[in-house]
Amino acid sequence: MGNKIIVSDEKKTTRSNTPIIDNLAKLREPFPQEKISKLPKPTKAQTAEVRTDYTKGIRCNTCGAWHHPKVVHLNYVGHAATTDRLLEVDPLWNWEFMSPVKDGFPVLDADGGMWIYLTVCGVTRKGYGNAPGKSGPDTMKEIIGDAIRNAAMRFGVALDLWSKEDLHSAQPEEDNNSEPEQFFYPDESFQKSLPAWKAAVSDKRKEPNDILTYLANKNVNLTANQIQAIQQLGQEK
Repeated sequence: MGNKIIVSDEKKTTRSNTPIIDNLAKLREPFPQEKISKLPKPTKAQTAEVRTDYTKGIRCNTCGAWHHPKVVHLNYVGHAATTDRLLEVDPLWNWEFMSPVKDGFPVLDADGGMWIYLTVCGVTRKGYGNAPGKSGPDTMKEIIGDAIRNAAMRFGVALDLWSKEDLHSAQPEEDNNSEPEQFFYPDESFQKSLPAWKAAVSDKRKEPNDILTYLANKNVNLTANQIQAIQQLGQEK
């Protein structure tokens, strides 16, 4: 990554850092309200209740997700806003995997996460990302985005919002989760709907992709097995 400064426990300073400090200070500037999103933080009990009975959840007007009606929301800055801030301060910012790379992909740790190096204005710091409960082709993208946000926080990006999240996670409630839960279409309800979808496909009234599109537009989250079951409806004779 060229001539860089790695701080903290990483490596050593190699050049005058006065202008660097001035530029890096811009990373800590507060984000405008329109770039701050809402992140639902359900408790374990709330998650279990909605998983047991899908109808106990609501389509949230605050974040757009399906979750328990009493879920607490935290402010957070997403990947796009974080990237915009990094580009504003240093158009040549860069990141790289810390872990070994095999066939072009990093080796993930036992928890499905990975560490990265993020370099801004020649200064490099570490960050960790994961995507608990996620699978599929977009999982790595989420892990990378999470790692960049985590590393950017170490430069002070949205640090005030991260601090509030840490405070919430530190509350004594045993049921509090440090990560948002992903809710899926209950399999019992899915199996009840499957015969009607199968009939629609058999009668040429619908294609499997029509059903998937309809459910996506309704913000229904499907597991990989559920998606595969719908796709296979068009292959059955």
